[in-house]
Amino acid sequence: MAPITVAGALTLQHAEALAGLTLAQIVRPGAPVVYGSFSSNVDTKSGAPAFGTPEHVKATLGAGQLARFTGLPWRSGGGSAANISDAQAAHETQFALWGSVLAGATVCIYAAGWLEGGLSVSFEKLITDIEALQTIAELCAATPGDEAAIGFEAIAEVQPGGHFFSAGHTMARYRTAFYEPLVADWSNFGNWTQAGSKTATERATGIWKRMLAEFRPPASAAATSGVLDEFIARRTAEGGAVPVS
Repeated sequence: MAPITVAGALTLQHAEALAGLTLAQIVRPGAPVVYGSFSSNVDTKSGAPAFGTPEHVKATLGAGQLARFTGLPWRSGGGSAANISDAQAAHETQFALWGSVLAGATVCIYAAGWLEGGLSVSFEKLITDIEALQTIAELCAATPGDEAAIGFEAIAEVQPGGHFFSAGHTMARYRTAFYEPLVADWSNFGNWTQAGSKTATERATGIWKRMLAEFRPPASAAATSGVLDEFIARRTAEGGAVPVS
């Protein structure tokens, strides 16, 4: 809880964060710490938390400035209040993500899969959100601008009115030149229709089901599973804490 204004929420959030950081340093001087923030607004008609809203993004931008002011790494938060993996869910998550990116977050939690303000998760949304995260990662990667990338030879090779599809510069790069989508469908309407007219959510369902079907646990996990199973069985048999009479 906090004052209803963004400025008031940021003030209280900053005071609480500094209190926690100070306590950590008192207990263990020099302990590594991270400035954490997760301020957003609510639906005033119900009190339900909302994410990806203008106020959420503003609070995120402010938190990033406060973290830099204190000279600390910063953990931000994403999320969505939508109840199904739809356009609302995508918009809210991406707006929240942009707030973290623009404010220079060190790490962003709840960046994929969130629905209903964190009360539920969607495998489909997890996949489509990963697409958004990969797109952001590509945007942050350096774009070459050297002579080879500029492609003067391709410009000279293709005559006015021609096309660059068969140019040597294109043929040498077409396999890796562009980001390869995870779930997005770039085909035209005719080809998309012939392929079954699947929505992004439907394609995401096929992706996560295939990933689960093809998953093979690493050898290290297989070796550990027996130890964990034995521990769980033993502690379950021992029961919980002794009730206080």
